[in-house]
Amino acid sequence: MPRSLYDEETPLLHGDTQFTPLPWFQFSLVLLVKFAEPLTAQVISPFTPQLIRDIGITHGNESQVGYYVGMMQSLFFLTEALTILQWSRLSDRIGRKPVVLFGTLGLSMSMYSFGLSKTFWGLVLTRSLSGALNGNTGVVKSMIAEMTDSTNIAQAYAYMPITWSAGGAIGPLIGGILARPAERFPRLFGNSEFLKKFPYFLPCAIPATSTALTFVLALFCLKETFPNPQPISNFLRFWGKSNERDLRTNTFENTSNDAVALSNNRSDEDSPLPLRQVLTYKVVLAAINYAAISLIEIALRAVQPLFFATPIHFGGLGLSPPTIGKILSFLGILNGLFQVFFFAKIHSCWGTRTVFLGGVFACLPCFALFPVINLLARHQGYSIAVWVAVSFQIVAFVFVNVSFGAIIIFIAAASPNRASLGATIGFSQMLVSSTRAIGPAMANSLFSFSIERGYLGGYLVYYILLVVTGVCIYLGCLLPR
Repeated sequence: MPRSLYDEETPLLHGDTQFTPLPWFQFSLVLLVKFAEPLTAQVISPFTPQLIRDIGITHGNESQVGYYVGMMQSLFFLTEALTILQWSRLSDRIGRKPVVLFGTLGLSMSMYSFGLSKTFWGLVLTRSLSGALNGNTGVVKSMIAEMTDSTNIAQAYAYMPITWSAGGAIGPLIGGILARPAERFPRLFGNSEFLKKFPYFLPCAIPATSTALTFVLALFCLKETFPNPQPISNFLRFWGKSNERDLRTNTFENTSNDAVALSNNRSDEDSPLPLRQVLTYKVVLAAINYAAISLIEIALRAVQPLFFATPIHFGGLGLSPPTIGKILSFLGILNGLFQVFFFAKIHSCWGTRTVFLGGVFACLPCFALFPVINLLARHQGYSIAVWVAVSFQIVAFVFVNVSFGAIIIFIAAASPNRASLGATIGFSQMLVSSTRAIGPAMANSLFSFSIERGYLGGYLVYYILLVVTGVCIYLGCLLPR
């Protein structure tokens, strides 16, 4: 059901508001489409180091494995950042469904190809295609905004973290168990020459097949949410002429006639605006806040397991991989449950801006507790106080994630008109994908640098990230109430 755009400076909810039920079937289909991205992104993480060794790109130099693994992890988000805005703008022309279908099919085909790659450049190409063909991240958020209204949009976005939590849990499980199946399960796959030749095809084929089934389901059941989409055939036929018209519209001269035309264009809900007119102050401010909280969150997500695995005398906690896995799994489950059951209630009580700032403020104890946990472990070992501090950090991390639902509501509300919603969210997602491409490498490099040089007792990385959090708090205070 289409929603009417509202201004983010007006209250979303009132005391006598009648809540609109979510269109659960269509909403579930959109979540299923969204689930394909984290599933395909995370499935390769357990076996990528061994895959890099097997293809021989490092020539036996173990110290180079991490470099190439980091490249594989960043390529997806890097190419996504380069293309996602264009996919989102395209969805403002031809509709959301065609772009979603193409992105889902592209994810599936690129994952099959990744499992069949035997060279490093083959891996680079297929991983880049996974990100480049995936325009779903921004378009899915546009669809959710269009099938909701101001009474249920918070409830809808509360379910978004479930897709990432589920993908982050199921993907690595598939990749870890099914990599090299002929060796791990000789009774089942020992006679398969194909799986011996392509030992990483099976863990890639499972999410690829799942995504292909999602494509079929979306093809027949998913409804278009964008009003009056342009037929694809017409779009292709008149693409050149449309570009010329857009170019003329972009050329703004400071005359009264142009001012009137611009005003009329802004009020036209059925006409996508040129990108220059989409990037208003409100849109840019909300997008920068989205990118800032994404940078902090992914830095925290990158540093936390590294801290847990680092020996105590080097500044970490010295936990075993199974223990780290249990902690991170508990974090994912707790985060998903909290978002579903409490985000909408918190949002209705506190409002969008306060919820966003509350999530950003929760980053402060998350980073501040790293040195506290290490100091406690140095003096007390694995005492109750250490586990209490770890538990408090996990709870704070859960509160950090409420910021994402809140900032998406800001971005959807900031769109100049309904027809430009895809471009608005696409621009925001482009910035976010960029921060997610550089965030892990930046945070982990700072972590290693801090320990190697011993600055501020080896805790320099946390002080830097606390300063970055302070900048994010300042940016959040600029958001309208």
